[in-house]
Amino acid sequence: MNPTGIPDFPTWLMVLILLWSIPWKGVALWKAARLSHKKWFILLLIVNTIGILDIVYIRFIARKYTVETIEGK
Repeated sequence: MNPTGIPDFPTWLMVLILLWSIPWKGVALWKAARLSHKKWFILLLIVNTIGILDIVYIRFIARKYTVETIEGK
């Protein structure tokens, strides 16, 4: 415990959490942007749930939609 009374958070645990959550957040934000889900994009960008909300979006929400691409000439 430090002088402020707040317990110290282990550095190794913080690194592990970051290594887990950053890829999930990146994929979820990419999918939300591609599918034009503006509300989901903002929610995923602001709320940090250590990857839980990101996984829920990828697994249950984004998989219901597809992106149509138009072939160029």
